[in-house]
Amino acid sequence: MSASPAPFPGAASTDAQRPAADPATRSVAEKAAEKAAAKAWTVDLRELGRRAGSMREWEKTLPARPGWGVEMIGVPEGAPVHLHLRLESVMEGVLVSGTVDVPVTGQCARCLDPVEDTLELDVQELYAYEGSTTEATSGEDEVRRIEGDTLDLAPLVRDTVVLTLPLSPTCTPDCAGLCVDCGERLDDLPSDHSHEVIDPRFAGLAARFADLNDSTANDADGAQPGSGSTDTEEN
Repeated sequence: MSASPAPFPGAASTDAQRPAADPATRSVAEKAAEKAAAKAWTVDLRELGRRAGSMREWEKTLPARPGWGVEMIGVPEGAPVHLHLRLESVMEGVLVSGTVDVPVTGQCARCLDPVEDTLELDVQELYAYEGSTTEATSGEDEVRRIEGDTLDLAPLVRDTVVLTLPLSPTCTPDCAGLCVDCGERLDDLPSDHSHEVIDPRFAGLAARFADLNDSTANDADGAQPGSGSTDTEEN
């Protein structure tokens, strides 16, 4: 790649012409965007109320939060996640149930081809009220809790997605993977595809035979047709 041309003498630097970004302002903007993205996943329960049996449908499409995946496959950050949920008030808290549609992308663990899919996942989880019997008798990680008048759906969806994703995704159930010798996809190669395998113990001998064959071929190419021996006695 050729280097960028140097600026003309006396010309102002492009960096000098561009106003410098204020790190403090950028940090505040990033924090504000992060807070807004997190708030989108919280549900205000004041409309639902605490009367047992109260129910509310909750359907939204929200951007995926970061870190929803495993090593080879996951939900891209910001991808649209479709939520079709029902919030039901019960004695101990709020029961959340329904389905979640999430797009996932990654790589095939056998041939490394891209993998894309959309998962439709069932969710059902009880969010306990603060001070309820369920909250008091459950460990910190055993039950989800309602904070004030809101509950956060992001951890529920994240855990559901991560627990569903395969650790070794494949592009097709019967993907044959890659040829260990040439690296090509076996599914794209003929059924009789193979490579000559030489026993390592005879590799040196095979190399010597190859050199001898090359030398013999070169000598044959250099010989002149019809030429006789230089020692032929003249008549």
